[in-house]
Amino acid sequence: MPLAGFTARAAGGRLVAGIRAKAGDDGAVDRFHERTAERYAELLGHSRGALMKAGQILSLIDARSLGNGGFAPYQSALARLQADAPPMHITLVRQVLDTELGPAVTQFADFTEAALAAASIGQVHRAVLSDGREVAVKIQYPGVAQAIRDDLANTELLTTFIRFAMSASGMTPDVRTMAREAAARICEEVDYRHEAASITKFTELYRGHPFIRVPEVIPELSSDRVLTMTYLDGMDWAAAQHADQDLKNTWAEVVLRFSYGNMRHANLLHADPHPGNYRFNTDGSVGFVDFGCVKTLPELPRLRWVRMVRAVIEGRFDDAREHMVQAGFFATDSTVTVGELRQWWSEQLHEITDMTQPATYTQDTIERALRGIFDLRSDANPLSRMATPTEFVFAPRAQLAISSILGALRATLPARAIADDTDGLADPITELGKLHHAWVRERGLPSALERHDHP
Repeated sequence: MPLAGFTARAAGGRLVAGIRAKAGDDGAVDRFHERTAERYAELLGHSRGALMKAGQILSLIDARSLGNGGFAPYQSALARLQADAPPMHITLVRQVLDTELGPAVTQFADFTEAALAAASIGQVHRAVLSDGREVAVKIQYPGVAQAIRDDLANTELLTTFIRFAMSASGMTPDVRTMAREAAARICEEVDYRHEAASITKFTELYRGHPFIRVPEVIPELSSDRVLTMTYLDGMDWAAAQHADQDLKNTWAEVVLRFSYGNMRHANLLHADPHPGNYRFNTDGSVGFVDFGCVKTLPELPRLRWVRMVRAVIEGRFDDAREHMVQAGFFATDSTVTVGELRQWWSEQLHEITDMTQPATYTQDTIERALRGIFDLRSDANPLSRMATPTEFVFAPRAQLAISSILGALRATLPARAIADDTDGLADPITELGKLHHAWVRERGLPSALERHDHP
């Protein structure tokens, strides 16, 4: 209700700002958007539910890349929701622990009262077990699960909020599809037992990996609203920005190989790869610490996706179109042409398909990804005439996030060679690639283009 009331007042304020602008006050509209964005971020930061999660999703969209900066103040303000949500008091934290794990939990030899991070659904504390292991304890806010269920029961709530937020950008995406995607990932993230199961899948997949780190769940200290896992140390994203470029290049290759490997050595799509979920280490390894939104793909859609991307990389766009038809993106008689797909895919995978190697990821990488996914203002973008198969509803989100991370790192990588060796079609040329392939052989994992026996 506070959000609805503020939205109504903001609409009136926008009219007043427009009148002042016409009267010669050139900064009136900009000041209005800056004030409104700050107030929205404050309201959403205290909402502890679906709207805050939607705000976090929208914070990743920089509409300036699409030629319209109207959404920029909102993007900047909402970005704080990724890591700076107001934490709950330690008294409430202990009440949740007592309720979920039993009073006076004795397994914690030490428990740090100050939260490491506080977000939309829960917050994380550092602790030490009685056996000396350092752990991260993720604690869900009381009542947030029911609040989110109530939010999502009102199917118009997310749709209305996203439509308002997007109206400043000049973009016209399929708002209801965006709302459904947001709702789906929010439902998964509120289920800590689901996340524990997802972590375990990744822990088993990457056990013994030379540079990819995944925590292990502590089952006896986990429940519906508490998730305890081994602690992964490392720099956060802000600190990583100041590292040497060679180290940034190494981290970028690790992130890329993690993203590729999930769908090539298993059937897993990690759908929330924002940099706040990474821990960067000076030895080049990267820790991945949040698995609230993971999609386990059926084998046939997984294989079709890999074959589709492989056809694009090799310039076989007739084959790529056929794979997209088989995957359900559009029908055989669709007006989407091979030429349009060539243009769209060449922008989305520019660093891989570009003949100049190694490739450097830049702000242009991010802008191409944003235009390809969100700029649906004309039929020139083939996505405006496509459906999104259920299995791949999170794929654009993951692609955008990876492009944003590599672009922000300004990483220089032999992107085509990495894609080729990950698909098992060439020997690796990087040191990380050689280490990764030795691990793959030791584990006996299937190659990307083989059928997998496991789900």
